[in-house]
Amino acid sequence: MGFGDLKTPAGLQVLNDYLADKSYIEGYVPSQADVAVFEAVSGPPPADLYHALRWYNHIKSYEKEKASLPGVKKALGKYGPANVEDTTGSGAADSKDDDDIDLFGSDDEEESEEAKRLREERLAQYESKKAKSRSFHSLCCFNFII
Repeated sequence: MGFGDLKTPAGLQVLNDYLADKSYIEGYVPSQADVAVFEAVSGPPPADLYHALRWYNHIKSYEKEKASLPGVKKALGKYGPANVEDTTGSGAADSKDDDDIDLFGSDDEEESEEAKRLREERLAQYESKKAKSRSFHSLCCFNFII
């Protein structure tokens, strides 16, 4: 499994072919898999590799959110088509074992300032929307009773 060397035209061609019918490296949303492959690409692919270029520009738009994308970043050789040999030399060594994955998120891990700010912002928006809904509901019920 792998794309080969993504700094070479051959590796970029494999990436382009892989993305011909996919929006992302894994799944249906941008994830740490996309970040891992994006970081291995040295720059924007040439225009004739339009699937890879489309994907590159899309993932580049997540520059500020990269750390908060879902998933666990694995070794580059764990991504890509199965029929391509991993030439990165890092296929056997993942950054974490499968046993070390914390599915529920530990409380002892620090939350980044950006993630904390975003969470607080969303909670405030939710509370505001909920308060408006309550006041509208009480107004409707009051008029119905009268």
